[in-house]
Amino acid sequence: MLDVTAFGEALLRLSVPAGVRLDEAATLDVYSGGAEANVIAALARLGWRGGYVTALPDSATGRRALGGLRAAGADLSRILWRDSGRVGLYYVEHAAPPRGTAVIYDRRDSCAAQLAPADVDWDYLLGARLLHVTGITPALSESCRALTAEAITRARQKGIAVSFDVNYRVRLWTADAARQALWPLMRGVDVLFCKADDARLVFGLAGEPETVIAALAGQTGAPWVIMTRGEAGALAWDSGARALHRAEALPVAILDRIGAGDAFAAGVLHGWLHGADLPRCLRYGVTLAALKLSQYGDSVSTNRAELDSLVAGQGGALLR
Repeated sequence: MLDVTAFGEALLRLSVPAGVRLDEAATLDVYSGGAEANVIAALARLGWRGGYVTALPDSATGRRALGGLRAAGADLSRILWRDSGRVGLYYVEHAAPPRGTAVIYDRRDSCAAQLAPADVDWDYLLGARLLHVTGITPALSESCRALTAEAITRARQKGIAVSFDVNYRVRLWTADAARQALWPLMRGVDVLFCKADDARLVFGLAGEPETVIAALAGQTGAPWVIMTRGEAGALAWDSGARALHRAEALPVAILDRIGAGDAFAAGVLHGWLHGADLPRCLRYGVTLAALKLSQYGDSVSTNRAELDSLVAGQGGALLR
């Protein structure tokens, strides 16, 4: 039995070196990416049995899109290989103030965007302790929206825990469309992740963080609601204990912001799979996010021993 599964779009990321504009770039750095893939890869590196489902063209680019998952040791036995079609791409133009880093998508009509419920081996996808879902996949197409809804419904019927990361992408759909699609999906999930900005933009929940997270918990019924606030750290609400927990962000030299939210989710889920309490899960989350910010690429590269050492406050020393 697997520990955790996910489905979504595996992407290729093409990054411009810092200080270079995309329209003038002579070289591009290539990474594999995708929100759900990043979470599964991180958990696999931490020793969990993770499985991932997507559709890709049977080509060099399709195989390259799985590079991070393959290196992490995730199970890829249910990848759907297509004779034709394309891989979703996105470009990252790193920038320093006063400009912000820009993301440009080229993912329309990818093989993954055409995934539908009939494509999935449900015994495999639901043969795990935990199913991880994000709000990105339902933004890709009507069929992906139907797939996400069916996956959550089937998981609930089978007693499989569901974690859900809102992960709103303004370049994929409007806030109104996201709100209408995501509210029904979020209700009753076991672990809900939502950035403070997403709560405001998508669900109209503004005000003090404590008020916003309580509103998310009350309106979704999620036992655990976790809200990230960037450099302000993270909050978590335990609905059963009616307790609020906080974790400060770790100081870090930021090299690459892409994927930090996925690393945070993976850290929390690592703790959840371990049976840790919510405060410790939060510490895993902020630690893994900081580690990702200090690395290039979409997916954090680490192992359980390193994570435990950093959580214990033993990182940063010279190891000989």
